[in-house]
Amino acid sequence: MTQRSQRGRRRGHGRPTLDDVARTAGVSAITVSRALRTPEKVARETREVVASAIAKVGYIPNLVAGNLASIKTRTIAAIVPTLEHSIFTEMLQGMVDVLRDEGFELILGSSGFDIREEESLIKTFLARQAEGIVLTGSFHTDEAQQLLARLDWPVVETWSLLGTPSVGSVGFSNYDAAYEMVKHLAERGYREIAFVSAVTEANDRAAERLRGVRRALADLGLPERAERIRTSEFSLRAGGESMHAIRAACPETDAIFFAADTLAAGAILEAKKCGISVPDEIAIAGFDDLEIATVIDPPMTTVRVPRRDLGRVAARLLIEATEHGFGGGVQRDLGFELVVRGST
Repeated sequence: MTQRSQRGRRRGHGRPTLDDVARTAGVSAITVSRALRTPEKVARETREVVASAIAKVGYIPNLVAGNLASIKTRTIAAIVPTLEHSIFTEMLQGMVDVLRDEGFELILGSSGFDIREEESLIKTFLARQAEGIVLTGSFHTDEAQQLLARLDWPVVETWSLLGTPSVGSVGFSNYDAAYEMVKHLAERGYREIAFVSAVTEANDRAAERLRGVRRALADLGLPERAERIRTSEFSLRAGGESMHAIRAACPETDAIFFAADTLAAGAILEAKKCGISVPDEIAIAGFDDLEIATVIDPPMTTVRVPRRDLGRVAARLLIEATEHGFGGGVQRDLGFELVVRGST
């Protein structure tokens, strides 16, 4: 790729058109349009040929009035796994803080941790001519990645630094953060360390944290037992249940690192309810540094990540890309901080 093409790329370059679909299907553009707008008036065989051509060329109908590929909508889209976790709502607020000042609006989708739903949302936002998209993590369906690459749309990935999106990545090393937490626990004298993770399938952030935990245990000469590596949904109840399950399977466990503060808080609350001393009988650590980490008793050791800054930096990168072109390869490592409190 030449330097000129790297810097001069614009939103929607290379976007397949109705004429592309028509040529591929071997029908007229009017027939394609009719198949999309009034399919009941088109023969089933023709509809199937058009549908096959649409899938082949990656055509996305433009839902913006006038069907102008060059229209400026002043909208940025963001897709997050869930709106139930404040870590994502804080990131979105950071985006809004920047976008509002620059005259952009945010349109939002929640994938439910399902990359197929994320793919569907990507297509919806492209059809609505969003000028850029913020995605969570670097793992997406093959079709979504091929579509975004073919259309050359401005994309920023957040919470991870593993991908190569068209504009860049904004995040931190989930691997290093998890490694450092295990190292901290070992330095405090804990030797039988457990880890409770999110589901790692199609979730590069969770997978990297698990990889960091395992690497740290190996490097530090600490035992890894299958019974002490668990996955869980993120809730207070699940945190308490995970703690009991680990202690029942491995009574010698002296520390549990949870991949989210919500889980860790649930474990601390359940421990207090059952008369289990934290950290004397078992140490508890979390990830995110939510407000609950500071108010729970004992206060929670955790990993602090710059949630609002993730949104702010992502928004600025996309605004720059939509207004001045983009070349990709930007990687903004915002880092993390180990916050040590009374739970360890």
